[in-house]
Amino acid sequence: MISISKLLCDASAPGDKLRYGDTLRPIVVWNSTKRCNLKCLHCYAQAQNTIFPGELSTEEGKAFIQDLADFGVPALLFSGGEPLLRNDILELASWASKLGIRAVFSTNGTLIKDGLAERIVEVGLAEVGISVDGLGPINDRFRGHKGAFEAALQGIRRLVALGQRVSLRLTITKHNFGEIPAIFDLVERENIDRVCFYHLTYAGRASNMKDEDLSAQQTRAVVDLIFDRTLDLHRRGLNKEVLTVDNHADSVYLYFRVKRDQPSKADAVLELLRRNGGNNSGIRIGAVDNLGNVHPDQFWWHYSLGNVRQRKFSDIWTDTSDPLLQGLRDRKPLLKGRCGRCQYLDLCNGNLRVRAEAVYGDIWADDPACYLTDEEIGL
Repeated sequence: MISISKLLCDASAPGDKLRYGDTLRPIVVWNSTKRCNLKCLHCYAQAQNTIFPGELSTEEGKAFIQDLADFGVPALLFSGGEPLLRNDILELASWASKLGIRAVFSTNGTLIKDGLAERIVEVGLAEVGISVDGLGPINDRFRGHKGAFEAALQGIRRLVALGQRVSLRLTITKHNFGEIPAIFDLVERENIDRVCFYHLTYAGRASNMKDEDLSAQQTRAVVDLIFDRTLDLHRRGLNKEVLTVDNHADSVYLYFRVKRDQPSKADAVLELLRRNGGNNSGIRIGAVDNLGNVHPDQFWWHYSLGNVRQRKFSDIWTDTSDPLLQGLRDRKPLLKGRCGRCQYLDLCNGNLRVRAEAVYGDIWADDPACYLTDEEIGL
């Protein structure tokens, strides 16, 4: 995650310590169920509205969370599928919070009715992230369910009214990038604390959406728009956290912007970006799926490092005998093509390896979503 608001506007946010601090343990995404009431076109988990046998039980989930706490994991993101379809999800999140882990929900928001909203707030979550992919019919087409946007909006309003920190999340494609100005307006109008713009990742159902990704020129225009709208919010005294996710070319592009427009702070921004380290798959982010398989991040469902039923997450994560995990942690010598020769590897760290694999069949090939020119990266 790249905090545009922090880097462009010096705005502080609760997650800054995780992005720029010295924590040695990963943030963990737990896809606690594969069941979902929607059918999103770009779902990396390929979730469906059915019962999936073999998902971690309540007791197994608690033991897993206890190990994360003992290991020093700073944050646990409960994702899915739709995590609110787990009857025990509030119990599990409460357990994480009790153990001192920063607990976050990642939900489609459509199930957050009166009563459930109050119970969610009582858990003490650091944040509830709600995914939308545009307004009204555009979102509903992506989500595969008519009325999904309105239901999510009502969920957002219920949580905001109760003082819960809420984050909006949108995955950018050719069919919804025109909605980004309206999303910024929605964040402002509904008093939403945070908005994350995700670049498309070719995993799960999105494996067939490579042609739906933006061109390099379109991506630059979208990222410029996000920069401009973030600056506008903060000039008007609106403290909204704005992030982009899953394309660390944004780090380099933002650095160019700061050098051009705010040269006096360029060195400080460069230092923050270096401390962030670029893509952290297998380093400062890990994932566990509904069956307990451990992955380098949430997009690697096709590659398991081990299972928490057989070994603790902490043991799996510290066992660098796995070739993929070992490679991701020292990937710079392995990178090929433009990525291997880029002068900004310390800011990007080779970007998203699973996207390179999806397009070229080679984990260490170029990330095809890098939109920077050869000249810009020093070739």
